[in-house]
Amino acid sequence: MRLSIEELELALVHTFTIARGSESVARTAIFRLEWNGVQGLGETAPSPRYHESVSSVRAYFAAHPVRGDDIYALQSLLDGIPPAARCGLDVALHDAIGKDLGRPLWRLLGLDPAATPVTSFTIGIDSLGAMLAKVDEVRDHPILKIKLGTLDDLSLIEAIRARYNGSLRIDANEAWSPESAVATLRELARFEIEFCEQPIPAGSPEQLRWIRERVKIPIVADEDARNAADLPRLQGCVDGVNVKLVKCGGIRAALEMIATARALSLRVMLGCMVESAILATAAAQLSPLADWADLDGPFLTRDDPFGGITYERGKIVLPHGPGLGVVERSRSAA
Repeated sequence: MRLSIEELELALVHTFTIARGSESVARTAIFRLEWNGVQGLGETAPSPRYHESVSSVRAYFAAHPVRGDDIYALQSLLDGIPPAARCGLDVALHDAIGKDLGRPLWRLLGLDPAATPVTSFTIGIDSLGAMLAKVDEVRDHPILKIKLGTLDDLSLIEAIRARYNGSLRIDANEAWSPESAVATLRELARFEIEFCEQPIPAGSPEQLRWIRERVKIPIVADEDARNAADLPRLQGCVDGVNVKLVKCGGIRAALEMIATARALSLRVMLGCMVESAILATAAAQLSPLADWADLDGPFLTRDDPFGGITYERGKIVLPHGPGLGVVERSRSAA
């Protein structure tokens, strides 16, 4: 088994801004796993929010080479690896397994490709005029997710709702206090908001409960829900959780997180970072298990060198090729 890791720079269609920062180029790590004549493709998109980076991922595997030579030995190969690094290897292993068996991953998991949800399309923070222009560009998309944490979130949503009739979701990315979250969400309720992601800084589930008890808009945890072990303390505090492969450590960990959420009567969203089609397609393989999807990474980037996941008016369409079903268009990873 031979592993190589390359950095991929993805230019974005628009500078992408959330409450804690901006980026115009996304940097991810592309994994190529060679085994028995099969190449498994993987990807991870580490976030500074979780103290991880492409450099830290590459440094980890430089110091800890892949142990073993059996791609099916997932537990022994993946246990103990930090989440972002584990994500890249996990995805490459699942791709290799599917290619070795000649079957799409969704089929190996026993999932129905017709049961995929419609993904949201994310509008990052910008000036009011720029955000409205972005909404106009994608006004035919059935679901938009609006990043909040601006100086006037209420006026922004009011202006968007005046020109957009589809479903609206909002994401504050930890920008509010509990008191301002309640005040803002009460005001926003009249705009038919489907749910609000992570209104306050992570680490205070009881404050999420306090908010949830005082507002009508459902609350979804993101930064508070990194892996399956985080979920029991969120029971009764939120309505759902955002499962991201990079946060939890890949497909295997995401399946554990989804099963735990269901056992706790929590709804499930599958989310993504800004990433290429490799990682978005990997998450999409699990989307028939989710209530909601926010797998819009390929919408946000220019010249993605990989193809896989596609969409029909926002509904996720899974590829039928073996493994992830991802194809490489060019060698732009460096």
